[in-house]
Amino acid sequence: MTVTAPYGSWESPITISMLTEAGVPLGAVRTDGGDLYWTESRALEGGRTVIVRRNAHGEISDVVPPGFNSRTRVHEYGGGSYAVEDGVLISSDFVDQRVYRLEAGQATAITPEPKVAAGDRFADFEFHGDRIICVRERHREGKEVANTLVTFPLDGSDKPRVITKGHDFYSSPRVSPDGTALAWLSWDHPRMPWDGTELWVAALAPDGSISEPELVAGGDDESVFQPEWSPTGVLHFVSDRTGWWNLFRAVDGHIEALHLMDAEFGMPQWVFGMSRYGFLLNDRIAAVYSSGGFDHVAIIDGDMVQSVPVSYDHIGPTVAVCGDQLFTTAGSGGIPMAVIRVDVDTEAVKVVKNSLEIDIDPSLISLPEAIEFPTTNDEIAHAFYYPPRNPNFVAPPGETPPLLVFSHGGPTAATSPELDLGLQFWTSRGFAVVDVNYRGSTGYGRAYRNALREQWGVVDLDDCINAALFLADAGHVDGERMAIRGGSAGGYTTLCALAFADVFAAGASYFGVGDLAALATDTHKFESRYLDSMIGPYPEAADVYEARSPIHNVDGFSCPVVLLQGLDDRVVPPPQAEEIVAALDAKGIPHAYVPFEGEGHGFRKAENIERAREVEFYFYSRVFGFDSADVLDPVEIAHEEAL
Repeated sequence: MTVTAPYGSWESPITISMLTEAGVPLGAVRTDGGDLYWTESRALEGGRTVIVRRNAHGEISDVVPPGFNSRTRVHEYGGGSYAVEDGVLISSDFVDQRVYRLEAGQATAITPEPKVAAGDRFADFEFHGDRIICVRERHREGKEVANTLVTFPLDGSDKPRVITKGHDFYSSPRVSPDGTALAWLSWDHPRMPWDGTELWVAALAPDGSISEPELVAGGDDESVFQPEWSPTGVLHFVSDRTGWWNLFRAVDGHIEALHLMDAEFGMPQWVFGMSRYGFLLNDRIAAVYSSGGFDHVAIIDGDMVQSVPVSYDHIGPTVAVCGDQLFTTAGSGGIPMAVIRVDVDTEAVKVVKNSLEIDIDPSLISLPEAIEFPTTNDEIAHAFYYPPRNPNFVAPPGETPPLLVFSHGGPTAATSPELDLGLQFWTSRGFAVVDVNYRGSTGYGRAYRNALREQWGVVDLDDCINAALFLADAGHVDGERMAIRGGSAGGYTTLCALAFADVFAAGASYFGVGDLAALATDTHKFESRYLDSMIGPYPEAADVYEARSPIHNVDGFSCPVVLLQGLDDRVVPPPQAEEIVAALDAKGIPHAYVPFEGEGHGFRKAENIERAREVEFYFYSRVFGFDSADVLDPVEIAHEEAL
C-alpha cells in the first residue's frame, strides 16, 4: 500500500549504517599474468585500504597483512600506492610511508626509516629489472618539500637514489619494453597538472640512472597525461593540445594524433596511478573516454575506432589490459560499481567483484538525468538531476520536494552518474538532488575547464544557483526549501552560496574552505599555488581573496549552516571551519559544528561517515520542518530558537 507522507519523511530501506556496511569502494586495478589486483577502502576497518587479488583459479583473497594500510601521502591525495610484476608485490604503508615488499602475508620494508617520521613518501611505482623507479616526496624540518624521481633495489639493500630533480613535481615514470628508456612527466609552480605538464624521455641504464633527457611534448598550456610505451616501444600519451584530452604518439621525432575527438581520454591528475588506455594484441588500443558526462569504451585500431557497448556510464580512473581483455571498475546510475572484465572481441562483460554486497529494489533507485541549463554570460552548464523516488510513498497533493544541490570537490574534478547509496539515501526519503558539473569541471574540454580561471567563487557559485533556479522554475522542486552541500572545494562553493546569495534555505559544508588567504598560505605543497590560476597570485591579489572569502562576508549569512570537519585535515585545516562557526555564533545564526578526531581531508571511518550523515539529515529535518521516519541522535544546534 502506498502511504501519503511529506517529502523528507519517507521511510527508506537505505539506512545510515548501510552507507558503510553494505560494501566497499573499489579502485586501482592492476594485472600480473593471470592474476588480477585491486584495492578496497574499508570503512569498517578504520578506513584502511587493502590490496585484493583474484588468482588464475578465481580465488579472491587479501594480499596484505592484517592492519596494513596501502596508502601513500604524496601530494596528500596519494594514489599509485602499489605495483606488481612477475609475482612481486610492493606497496607504501600509510603509517610510516615506507615501501614494503609483500610476500606470503608478510610485509618487509625495503626503504629505510626516514629522519622525520613518515617524512619520505613514495608513489607511482615502476619496475626496472630488480629495481624500482618511483616518485619520492621528502619532508624535512625547516626545508622545502622536495619531489624527485628515485630508484632503489627490490631487496632493500641500498637506499633510494635520486635520478632526476629540479622540477617542483614528477609523475608517471614509465620504462620502455626493452628497458633502455624512461619516460616521465614533470611540472612546476604555479601550474597544476591539468594546466600544463612536460613529457620527458631519457636513456636508461640498468642501475636506474638516466642520461640525455629530451622534451617530447607539453608546456605551460598543454596538459599531458599517462605516457605509456606500446609493446613495440612506441611512446604514446594523452594531450589536450587540441582543446580535448586525446591520444597521441611520438614517432621519429614527430607527434601524431591517433584519433581526434571532442571527448576526453584524460583526467585531472589529483592522484597518481591513473590510466585510461592500454595495449591489446595486434597493436590495438583499448581506451576509455568521457563525452557529455558519460564514459565509453572504444578500441582504436589504426584509423578505425570501434565502440564497445558496456552497460556502464562511469568507468573508474584505472584500466588494465591483458591480452584481449580490459579490466577496470565501472558502474552506472542503476548499477553499483564493480571490478569488471571486458572481452573486447566478443564484447562479453563479467563482474569480478561488486562494491555492494546487498540487492536494492530497482524501483527504489532514482536514475540520473543529464541536464543542461542556462547560466551567466549566456553560457550553458551541466548537471545530473535525480528526482525523489520511493515506490511506497507519495507526497500530499500540491507539495513539491525539497532540493539538495551537490557541489563536487576539486574544483577541477567532476561528478559522475554512478550508483551512489549516499545520494540515494536522500532521494529515497523524498529529496530531489541535482549534482552539478559547474564550469571548471572536467569532461567537457579544456575551454570549459578553464572557465574557472580567476573565477573560483563566481562561476561555480553561479552554476549551482542557476541549476537550483532552473529546477524550481520548472516546478520540479520547492524553491523555498533548497539546500546546498559539498566537501572541500564543494564546501567552499557552499559557503559562498550562503554568504553571497539569498537562494538557499540551508547549507552543509564538509571541510569547506572559508578563508582563501589561509588556504593560500597554510596548505600542502601540491596545492600551495593552485589559487594563482583560480583566484590570482597571492598576496598581489589579496583584495580578491578577501572579497571572495566567506569568512570576510559573514554579514551575508542569513540561513542555517552545519559544518563537519576532520581535525587531522592538512588540506583545509580546522581553523577554517572554526572561524566560520565563531562568526555565525556572533551573528546569532542557527548552526551546528561537528569535529571528528582522527579524520583528515575526507572521512574514512565508518562511525564518522555514519554520524556525519545523521547530523546532516537531522539538521535538514529541523530546518525544513518535517518529522524523520529514522530515529536520529540529535546534534546541538546553536541559536536553534531562531529556526
